[in-house]
Amino acid sequence: MMDDLFAPKPSPAPKALSVTQLVRRMKNLLEVELGEVWVEGEVSNLKKQASGHWYFSLKDDGAQIQCAMFGARKRPGSEVMADGVKVRAFAEPSVYEARGQLQIIVQRVERAGVGELQARFEALKRKLQGEGLFDAERKQRIPAFPKVVGIITSDTGAAIRDILNILERRAPWVQPVLYPVRVQGKGAELEIARAIGRMSQPEKYDIPRSDVLIVGRGGGSIEDLWNFNEEVVARAIAASTIPVISAVGHEIDFTIADFVADLRAPTPSAAAELAVPDGEELRARLGILKRRLTRRVHDRTERLAMMLENLRRGVLSRGGERLLREPVMRLDSVRGRLSSAMESEFRDRQQRIKELGRTLAAHHPARQLQLRRDHLVRLRGQFERAANRSLDESSQRLHRLRSLLRTLGPESAFERGFSIALDSTGRIIRSTADVAPGDEIQTKMKDGVIRSTVK
Repeated sequence: MMDDLFAPKPSPAPKALSVTQLVRRMKNLLEVELGEVWVEGEVSNLKKQASGHWYFSLKDDGAQIQCAMFGARKRPGSEVMADGVKVRAFAEPSVYEARGQLQIIVQRVERAGVGELQARFEALKRKLQGEGLFDAERKQRIPAFPKVVGIITSDTGAAIRDILNILERRAPWVQPVLYPVRVQGKGAELEIARAIGRMSQPEKYDIPRSDVLIVGRGGGSIEDLWNFNEEVVARAIAASTIPVISAVGHEIDFTIADFVADLRAPTPSAAAELAVPDGEELRARLGILKRRLTRRVHDRTERLAMMLENLRRGVLSRGGERLLREPVMRLDSVRGRLSSAMESEFRDRQQRIKELGRTLAAHHPARQLQLRRDHLVRLRGQFERAANRSLDESSQRLHRLRSLLRTLGPESAFERGFSIALDSTGRIIRSTADVAPGDEIQTKMKDGVIRSTVK
C-alpha cells in the first residue's frame, strides 16, 4: 500500500497537432519568414486553365517547384510564358494546404537575361556614338529615283513579301535584288554583315549594283532582334559605300543598326516606301506641270496678241506701219523661239518616256526570265561538256587499269605456263603440309582445271 503511494505518477501524453494545423504552421512560417522573393528558372509543364489561372513548374539543374499564377493574362510579363523559356518570377512562397504541397504564388514575370541584354545594348551604343558612327555628317543621302534596290533579309519571312509588294505597287520599273540571310539565331549577325560588305562591292561578287540597300526583318522579342545590335553589323553598315535604310521590327523597336544606318524606317513596309517614289504621284505631278506650262504659254501668247492688236488700233493705224515692223519681227522671233522651246521640251519628254519604256522592258519579268533561261542553257551545256570529259577520263583510266590487271594478274602467269593448286574448298595450297593422302585437289591452268587425289 505504501509502495503505491510513493510510486511515480505517469506523465501525460504530449499534445499532438492535427495535419491541418501542422501544414498551416508551415504555410505561415514560409509566408512570414521569406515573404516575396525573385526566383529564376525554366518554365515546365505550363497548363492554362479555362478559369484564367495558370499552373506550371520552375526548374533548374538541381530542383523544381510548383507555381500558380492567378488571373495570369492580366499579370505583367505573361506574354513571355512558354515551356522551356527561362524567366524571373516575383512570387510569394506558400503551401497548398489540401495536398501539403510547397508552391509559390507568382505575381509577375519577365524573361531572364533581358536586363543584361539592355546593358550590352547601352554599352555598345555609347561606344559607337563616341566614335562618331551616329553623326548626321557621315550619313549618305538616299537617292530620289533609284533603279536597283538591294534587300538583305530572310527569303522566307513576311518582311520580304511586304517589301516586294510595295516596290511593285509604287515603282514597278525598279529592280529588286535580294541577298537572303538568316535574321536571328547564333551567327546570323555574321551573315548580315557579310551580305552588306558584298553588296557594297557588287562587281567583285557578280551582284547587280544597288542604288540603296534595305537591311532588316519583321518584329520579334529583344532576343529575336539582337543580331541587329551586334557590333559587326553596325560596322558593316557604317562601312557601306551604298546608302542603307534600316528596317528592323516594329515602330517601337530600336536597334544599334537603326542608329548607324543612313535612314531608319519604322517597319520593312515603310522602308520600301522611303526607298522609291510613288509612280502614281509622279504621273500626277507631271500632269500638273504640263497644265501649268500650257496655261502660261497660252496666257503669254494672248497678252502679246492683245498688245499687237492695241498697237494696230492706235497711232500706228494712222500711217505708223513702218514703226511696227521691228516689234512684229521681234514678236515673231519670240513666238518662234517659244514654239521651238515647246517642241524641244515635248521631244525631250517623249524621249524620256521612250527611255523609261526601254528600261521597263529590260527589267520586265519576262525579259529577266528569258535571261535566266539562257543562263541555264549555258550552264547545262557546260555541265554536259564537263560530264562527258569526266566520263572519257574515267573510261581511259579503267582501260589502263584493265591492261595493268591483265599484265600483273594471275591470268598472265597462266599464259607463261604457271598453274595454281587448290584444295577441295578452293583455298590455295602453299605447302605439302597443307594436304594429306586421300585429299582431293584441283590444279588450275590456262585452259582448264585438273582434279586429282593425293597419294
